[in-house]
Amino acid sequence: MRIRGTGRDGGTGGLPPRDDRGQVAVEFASMAPIILVTLVLLWQAALVGYAFSLAGNAADKAVRAGATTDTWRQSRNQACDRAGRENLPDTWTATIRCYEDGDMVEAVVRVKVPVLFPGGVDFPLWISGRTAAAKES
Repeated sequence: MRIRGTGRDGGTGGLPPRDDRGQVAVEFASMAPIILVTLVLLWQAALVGYAFSLAGNAADKAVRAGATTDTWRQSRNQACDRAGRENLPDTWTATIRCYEDGDMVEAVVRVKVPVLFPGGVDFPLWISGRTAAAKES
């Protein structure tokens, strides 16, 4: 009986050499879930950042319209809501409120963060944008 690897020449005793074919496939299969989860988390973080940008921009537009509107033609709240929703994508859930406080108009925009893509399921997370401006009318 010959023990493998103990031949006279130090070889494998006549057995074919082992190769590493398929090793890359096995490593990729084990790392693919980790890579995919990382990509999903990065995409979700980008959506949260985009929600901050949308809320802030919508609040700026809303307060500008609310501060400069002619109250004989339409109410400040109507002007705020229309202007705030102008640049918001339709698939994003948002609430827009305008308040008058003395000589100031304040707009508060709350945007709900979607899960992976807008128009589907939303996280129970609201991102707020708040701004104020002096009344001009």
